[in-house]
Amino acid sequence: MLFEQVKSAIENVRPSLKADGGDIELVSVSDDGVVKVRLTGACGACPYSMMTLKQGIEAYLKKAVPQVKEVKQA
Repeated sequence: MLFEQVKSAIENVRPSLKADGGDIELVSVSDDGVVKVRLTGACGACPYSMMTLKQGIEAYLKKAVPQVKEVKQA
């Protein structure tokens, strides 16, 4: 259930990443709310990818799915 909620929320983030030539892949969601994702394309090699991950993706996922505690790069 939590995995599906996170997966759905990531679909809302994906267009922004694709607009910059990147994408995101959901790798796992743990029971304690740790989400692991893989940034691909331009986002995978971008020097700002950690900022995008924490300030963009993590902030959004925490709002959209309150059970999310942290987002990590896989």
